Amino acid sequence: MSSNRLALKAVLGAAALAGALAVAGQAHAAATIIINNINAAGVGFNDPTPATPVAGNSGTTLGEQRLIAFTYAANIWGATLTSDVPIIINAQFTPLTCTATSGVLGSAGATQIFRDFPNAPQPATWYSYALANRIAGSYLGTANAPQINSNFNSNLGTPGCLETSGWYYGLDSNQGTKIDFVAVLQHEMAHGLGFQTFTNGSTGAQNGGFPAIWDHFLFGTSAGKLWKDMTNAERAASAISVNGLVWTGPAVTAAVPSVLRLGAAAVDISGAGAGAAAGVYIAGDSTLGPPVLAPSVSGQIMPIVEQGTGTGGGCLPFDTRNGKAAFGNIVLIDRGVCAFAIKAKNAQDAGAIGVVIANNAAGALAPGGADPNVTIPVLGITQAAGNTIKAALALRSRSKSGVIASFTLTGNQYTGADPLGRALMNAPNPFQSGSSVSHYDPSMFRNQLMEPAINADLTQAVMPPIDLTYPLFQDIGWEVGPTPTALKGSR
Repeated sequence: MSSNRLALKAVLGAAALAGALAVAGQAHAAATIIINNINAAGVGFNDPTPATPVAGNSGTTLGEQRLIAFTYAANIWGATLTSDVPIIINAQFTPLTCTATSGVLGSAGATQIFRDFPNAPQPATWYSYALANRIAGSYLGTANAPQINSNFNSNLGTPGCLETSGWYYGLDSNQGTKIDFVAVLQHEMAHGLGFQTFTNGSTGAQNGGFPAIWDHFLFGTSAGKLWKDMTNAERAASAISVNGLVWTGPAVTAAVPSVLRLGAAAVDISGAGAGAAAGVYIAGDSTLGPPVLAPSVSGQIMPIVEQGTGTGGGCLPFDTRNGKAAFGNIVLIDRGVCAFAIKAKNAQDAGAIGVVIANNAAGALAPGGADPNVTIPVLGITQAAGNTIKAALALRSRSKSGVIASFTLTGNQYTGADPLGRALMNAPNPFQSGSSVSHYDPSMFRNQLMEPAINADLTQAVMPPIDLTYPLFQDIGWEVGPTPTALKGSR
């Protein structure tokens, strides 16, 4: 989602802001964040299209609503972090890559990086511009230069670009099926503030031959080394190691037990008809329906069949056969053709008490999407697990399977951490530019602000017991004092 790109200049004026809430116990002042609107007249943050005020956002034009939301998000970071040096952010809306089903929401990154500056905790190590200024206590480079460039997708919600979603400019995190602009702003600002490495994850090459401060905390479990101590080849291998890249910073590790769930979501298959399918299957958490925080629903599991050639299982309101299979039961549906939310809502409307979606390709599945009307739990399983369970169901009658599925938790590992309790970093194979390494792993539960995609259940919080972003900032040098409390957005 974040590819750490470019931008330039021009002052926002009345909407420029300071993080006004004091943070107790810190030697520095609350951070002042100034937004530079670099859009031309009539577009982006200056778009004059009339808009109706929404959920705390009083703007009456599209541009005003965008600026108010930016101000709100920046106030959260301004109140959370401390710095004696103003943080200046260039901001703009431009057309970004997009299709009807996916798209780049935005990008942000530091305009410059610095090493060996006054008070630098680690020598010969790169720091992002805003963080380096904070540690040095004064501007490095040109005074009043912008430290962060940010850019957001102006096409979102238009024909051919996630048009059924679009931006939500309210300030209350109740975005429904839309995309919460405040959450995206918080995420992108965090990248610019230092939530990124400056080492090339694809090649493993360090910028100018020097590590980033991130590389002092990134640890590859296969090589058994920190990134700063690896060869280029070892770093490149670590970046695609899936569950083999972890964060060793003490603040994040200490916060993991209070933020992440203990135990992985699972589907426990049992009953007289289970046969060879009996057992516990690790499942992927979904953004749809209530989370599995403890053993929850249990009932007969029944397969849902495709109702017409090419229509996809569960993609149409259930006919009589699927309706009988769903009513009062947990349903098993194959992935494919339509959105997870459509499958889940159709199952719920037919009386299902839970949904298991089986992947249609190798690998784990965490069903995404947003629909506040889905109120039954949804989990994803691998294609192999789905095939095993379907084989048992094929031997049963169409109205009663005798196979029981229970949604539960299994294991003693925090969801999104390794067996030693260290937070997993995003290391998919193949490498994903703009996503790999500089995000938390998407397996984390609860979902985190700095995962590579914005999830519908985010709450604007950036610190424990809800989020792990602030502890990572502590690790890299933003804060060394007590954790601030009662901050705006930490709800």
